[in-house]
Amino acid sequence: MGRGKADLLRGTLDLLILKTLTLESMHGLGISRRIEQTTQGVFQVQAGSLFPALKRLEQEGWIEGEWGESENNRRAKYYRLTTAGKRRLGEETDNWAQVAVAITRVLEAT
Repeated sequence: MGRGKADLLRGTLDLLILKTLTLESMHGLGISRRIEQTTQGVFQVQAGSLFPALKRLEQEGWIEGEWGESENNRRAKYYRLTTAGKRRLGEETDNWAQVAVAITRVLEAT
């Protein structure tokens, strides 16, 4: 697959963000909380990783952001998945499935 460690981690975070946004539009903190909740605390996405990823995904055209008010009446940027983002999610899901199978094979080898 030709991915380095940083690329694999970035791809994993991208996948988690894209999948999370299939449910509904969310602001950054909401995305982070949902990922932590659905992974039962295994992934805790810090702002220093989340916001650069959101910016990158927006630049790629996979998500779109729009300013609004959060539940605490604070200004927040809400992100939604685009059609291109849905396609990318499908590609990333397929890639991740291949990686998971390969890692499982290595772990189960005697």
